[in-house]
Amino acid sequence: MPSMVRNDPRQYDELADQWWHPGGEFEMLHWLAEARAALIPPAGRAGAVLLDAGCGAGLMAPHVLGKGYRHVGVDLGRTGLELAARHGVQPVNGDVTALPFADATADVVAAGEILEHVTDLPGTVAELSRVLRPGGLVVIDTVNDNALSRFITVTAGEWLGFAPPGIHDASLFVRPRRLISEFARHGVRLRVRGARPTLGGLVRWRVLRGRPTRGRIVPTGLTAVLYQGTGRKEGERS
Repeated sequence: MPSMVRNDPRQYDELADQWWHPGGEFEMLHWLAEARAALIPPAGRAGAVLLDAGCGAGLMAPHVLGKGYRHVGVDLGRTGLELAARHGVQPVNGDVTALPFADATADVVAAGEILEHVTDLPGTVAELSRVLRPGGLVVIDTVNDNALSRFITVTAGEWLGFAPPGIHDASLFVRPRRLISEFARHGVRLRVRGARPTLGGLVRWRVLRGRPTRGRIVPTGLTAVLYQGTGRKEGERS
């Protein structure tokens, strides 16, 4: 029986068969992964490392293939990591609040759909920043903290079948201003922009369950619900 505790990471193991299932429970995560990857430039040096924090089953892997990175994925869920490894991700079992890497390890740190799940946001941001090389890039996407985002993401999202029941705890959602401030403490100037799924993609996903939807995440001027961010760490690239 699926877990009834909100934001319980074991839910991802319970839904493991949905990670790569076309039109399945995690369909929108594929759209988000593609949009996140589009913000990552080609590697600027040989041996560059892309650290995918909270990588799940490695949904970003097809979209960064060929960009020249060693794609390292960190996650608590071993089932997801096994699937990520099948898609070319180097899997590491670990917690984003205590990343098992030395300082300045990664050229790019991607943290997609994870910041709204962590219970220690300052600690997580500190770790993401710590492992980033000077001049390195952080790429994020997450959910805003307000009444509209809680209604759309949790209330309506679960009722309409766009999010598995209990997958989010709205008390952990993050306001852009807070996230910008947390990253600034560690020398990362984060810039954010709004994002949203295409309406056609949502309709096809709802109607054509179990089939590819061709949905996308597109930029918008409103950060009220979903937003993306990028930021460079202070210092010269080495």
